[in-house]
Formats: sequence, C-alpha cells, structure tokens
Amino acid sequence: MSTVAVARTIDAPVEAVWRVVTDVPGRAGWLTAVRRAELRTPGPFRAGTVWAETRTAAGGDAVTEEFRVIEAVEPERFVVTSPGTGADYRMTYTFQRRRGGTLVTVTQDGTPTAPAGRFLTWIFGALAAETASSALRRDLDDLADAA
Repeated sequence: MSTVAVARTIDAPVEAVWRVVTDVPGRAGWLTAVRRAELRTPGPFRAGTVWAETRTAAGGDAVTEEFRVIEAVEPERFVVTSPGTGADYRMTYTFQRRRGGTLVTVTQDGTPTAPAGRFLTWIFGALAAETASSALRRDLDDLADAA
C-alpha cells in the first residue's frame, strides 16, 4: 500500500468549502483536470453517493474513474473509494476550521490489486506518489479558487 497526503488552508468558511467540494455535478466547472462529472445516484451528497469523473491524465489522455462515498460527516470529513487499474484507492478528505479559513487535508491510500500493480508500485512507487501528490495539490488549489 502507498499513502500520499496533502493539505492546504483555504480562505473560506468550512461550510463554503464543503458546498463546493461536494457539488458533484459542478466539479467539471472548478477542477481544471476534470472534463466531466456524472452523478450516478440521486439525492444529496452522502454515504452511498456514486459518480463517474473523466479527467485529463498526465499524458493528455482522458481517464474515467468511478467514485463511491463510503462515509460523509458534514462538514468535517468524507471518504471515497475508487477501483483503479491494478490498484484500488481510498481518499479521505478532512475539513478543520482555522482562523480565517479551513484546513483541508486529503489522504490517498492505494492498494495494488494485481501482481503487476504490486510490481509497478515497488519499481515506480516514489514517482507514482509524486504524481498523485501533484494532482491532489492542484485539486486543492482549484478548490481554494472556487471557494
């Protein structure tokens, strides 16, 4: 398993940050790497919410992933899972009130699901971690601009 964590303080109240980040249909409007986000379950953002998100990958190709909310405690945290190619991912988002804003922390855990995934993690682990970290930091920068 590999873990990547990034954090950023956003100059907005926690409720505003939560509203932006949990507006699944609006994700393509504020996340620069997201081309499309399609909500697959009705109702508000909560445990059980599922959506598909198409992002521009590092090489410029479009990659579509499905996300499932497994825990949501408004406005403190939510946890999503996503089955990947050769690995499964779990991302935990936490939101803490800070003077003048909100500290947002995202922790991504990746677990290889196939022998090739375990081998690639062993060989390219540091590179994959830096790529994931960069993508998560960019998402937090986009969130800060939107909130």
